[in-house]
Amino acid sequence: MLAVFIGWPIVQMVVMSFQEFGRAQIFGAAPSFVGLDNYLAVLGDPEFWRVLTRSIVLCLVCVTATMVLGVLVALLMTKLGSAMRTAVSIALLLAWAMPALTATIVWGWIFDTQYGLVNYALTALTGTDWTGHSWLIDPLSFFAVAAIVITWGAIPFVAFSVYAGLSQVPDEVLEASALDGAGAFARFRFILFPYLRSILMVLLILQIIWDLRVFAQIYALQTIGGVRADTNTIGVYIYSVSMASGDLGAGGAISVILVVIMLLIAGYYIRSMLREDAA
Repeated sequence: MLAVFIGWPIVQMVVMSFQEFGRAQIFGAAPSFVGLDNYLAVLGDPEFWRVLTRSIVLCLVCVTATMVLGVLVALLMTKLGSAMRTAVSIALLLAWAMPALTATIVWGWIFDTQYGLVNYALTALTGTDWTGHSWLIDPLSFFAVAAIVITWGAIPFVAFSVYAGLSQVPDEVLEASALDGAGAFARFRFILFPYLRSILMVLLILQIIWDLRVFAQIYALQTIGGVRADTNTIGVYIYSVSMASGDLGAGGAISVILVVIMLLIAGYYIRSMLREDAA
């Protein structure tokens, strides 16, 4: 199943990255082999490096916020009663189940220039008229909104996973540490974190991979009001090069480079896990 649905498309993408594959080839013309020309063109394009840098920075911000807030929500759930914990779980599930495109459109309404809740609240709180302020026209505020949307959708997965790990920590150990005078931070650092280390490592790697190749949220926000040339991330950039420009060869080369980056990240995780198993 993996070979058919994942392996074969990857092989096709790699082959395409070494070919001249444009609109003519889409309509039946035979592709021609161009060697490393697509890779050299991509790596020599300053726009690619700007987009990649932008994507990495956004990824780091979103991953950090998601991991911190997800762990805090999980810790909060351990302190709640059953009724409140159920309510929080339902809220998290609803956020998690909402499609990324739908969630982005809703957040776009919240930050709407004329009728958005954020502008209304700021006008009411500051006494300054924020009506007409666009949060998506400026690249910095655009990515701030994008980070909120991406983090909001990713927190539930981290929170549920960490909460499941916290439920496996023996209560006797926590009670003994509390009796010994350990504070909340000390208990988390010296007791909870060792239990959660492997879970947090998996979540961290997954979040980096997911946030690095994010597409739907960025594309939807660009459609609502962002300037695409200044707000492309690597996922949207691959789509623009491949579909809008019709250069599937260059798009394949960018995709292969992104896959290599993700494999390096996954390889680091696998080596870390093997070291722990060996120890």
